[in-house]
Amino acid sequence: MKLPPLKTLLANAICLATLAWLYGGELLDASRARSAEVSAFLEPPAVLWPAVVLAATVGVLGVVLWGLVRGRGEDFKGYRLLPILLVCALFFDLLLAEQQMPLRPEDVAAMVVSQFKDKAEALADGRTVPSEPAVLQPLLAELEPPPYLVRGQRVPAWSLQVRQACQGPVREAPGLAVGTLIYCVAPGRERAWVSLVALPAGERFGLPSVFSVEGEPYVAVVQPTLSEEGAPLALPLEPPPEAPTPSVTPASTDAGALAPAPTP
Repeated sequence: MKLPPLKTLLANAICLATLAWLYGGELLDASRARSAEVSAFLEPPAVLWPAVVLAATVGVLGVVLWGLVRGRGEDFKGYRLLPILLVCALFFDLLLAEQQMPLRPEDVAAMVVSQFKDKAEALADGRTVPSEPAVLQPLLAELEPPPYLVRGQRVPAWSLQVRQACQGPVREAPGLAVGTLIYCVAPGRERAWVSLVALPAGERFGLPSVFSVEGEPYVAVVQPTLSEEGAPLALPLEPPPEAPTPSVTPASTDAGALAPAPTP
């Protein structure tokens, strides 16, 4: 019984493990995303492509095992199929990645919190921040769609909860649905804190919680832009009034015309 060299067997083993890890993991993620309470995906992961690659892997593995059982040597071309399959699959994935280039869900979540903070500050009156839900609710339509799935379905839109008389940002939000922006207004409306119900950054599956980065809640502070007090208003300079035009005629400016000279 003649076997291929050890390097050939090792190369096939590495290719087999890589294919199982990459595309088996994709297929597992696609299955979990359709049943998990919350998953951090911009859209449901594809099932067909990893399933096709794994099916091809099983077929190629059968050819390799057949060659081993038959005692085929290094010249058996079936030993080259696993490396070829891995290269072709990765090349196709690279082409798809260049066409899509999606943002990560945590990047979208952080961007939405910052955008909502900027839009709320634009509505401040100079001393206080806005606090009425009717004023803040229209801002949600201007934000990016939520990058989360609930049992495989994309969260359709953001929601808003306004809290009054807060002493600081919200750190826990039990019972709130993913995609809820929490706008927490300080006493006197001197500032507000914006946080989001989502998944912690880096986690793909789980239960709704306050969006956090490295264990700390991600919070944006809304503050009114104070105008400078005591500075005089810059008014446009008015041109100096023009001198009135004399009503006398040029002939009347002659002294002799005004009074006759005395006779000596």
